[in-house]
Amino acid sequence: MTNVIKLNLPGVLVCLVIAMSTSFLSENYGGPQLLYALLIGLSLHFLYLQDTVRPGIDFCAKTILRLGVAFLGIRITFSDISAIGVNTGLMVICAVVATVILGFLLAKLLKLSPDFGLIAGGSVGICGASAALAVASVLPKSKENEQFTLLVVVGVTVLSTIAMVTYPFGLRILDVDNLSAGIFIGATIHDVAQVVAAGMLFGPEAGDVSTVVKLFRVALLLPVVLVISIFFGTQKSTNKLGWGSLKLIPTFLLGFVALSIVASMKILPLVLTQQIGGLSRWMLVIAIAAAGLKTNFEELAKLGWQPVLMLVVETLFIALLGLIFIFYIT
Repeated sequence: MTNVIKLNLPGVLVCLVIAMSTSFLSENYGGPQLLYALLIGLSLHFLYLQDTVRPGIDFCAKTILRLGVAFLGIRITFSDISAIGVNTGLMVICAVVATVILGFLLAKLLKLSPDFGLIAGGSVGICGASAALAVASVLPKSKENEQFTLLVVVGVTVLSTIAMVTYPFGLRILDVDNLSAGIFIGATIHDVAQVVAAGMLFGPEAGDVSTVVKLFRVALLLPVVLVISIFFGTQKSTNKLGWGSLKLIPTFLLGFVALSIVASMKILPLVLTQQIGGLSRWMLVIAIAAAGLKTNFEELAKLGWQPVLMLVVETLFIALLGLIFIFYIT
């Protein structure tokens, strides 16, 4: 155990320092913390070439990432899920599934790896960078998948920030009420932080509704990643779904469910629940920093324009579904 700590400590400290610096930048100058972590990590790629820090960076990019996704479950309660209503819940489920399928089909159309489509579709459909990391973690490990995941993180963060600014004003021009605006914002913007900010820009009531809807989307991370893990993961299952498939469930998803149940039962003090949620956020920032450190920016640029087109099309697609729902179904 001591040897493992000594081996990983230098790299972990590097990732932690980057995470702390991004927190300072985000709090004092604004902007998405995850994007800062990625860009700083990319700029310090030369550190990954050092044997002393490489093991710790790899540890953060894999183990810390999975712990962060698992701890994300503490933010999801059954009461939050039930509060959004059946119609809204069904719409969100359909939108998420359709967006993931669209990503898969776009990847085939653009002659890209199907893995790329699943990562992009899951990211846009569920919860931005967190979903991209979670989906990528159960897919076969390859240099191309790692690079594409980082590009998706950058893309969805930028698109989510644009949506955060433009959607509230667009909804006001369309004379949308608070409830419908909250549903649309929560169902279409990628990252949780931007959803909350956009909802509050429209109004307090819209902010509350958008947060609940968004948390329901985050809850869908479990079934989506589970299905991807079984049918597209490193251990593909050729059998029908059954008890034998349970061994294919990644451990971090079981942790996600367990913490969601704990949050629903309200057996932990609120302060502790908030601290676990904050720890999840920090772990994801550290994991993003590690992913950036592992990647050469020049190699990332070689992925071309197709992935960017995929993200834009998927973002417009889920926004269109949201508009159809609030104007013609609710």
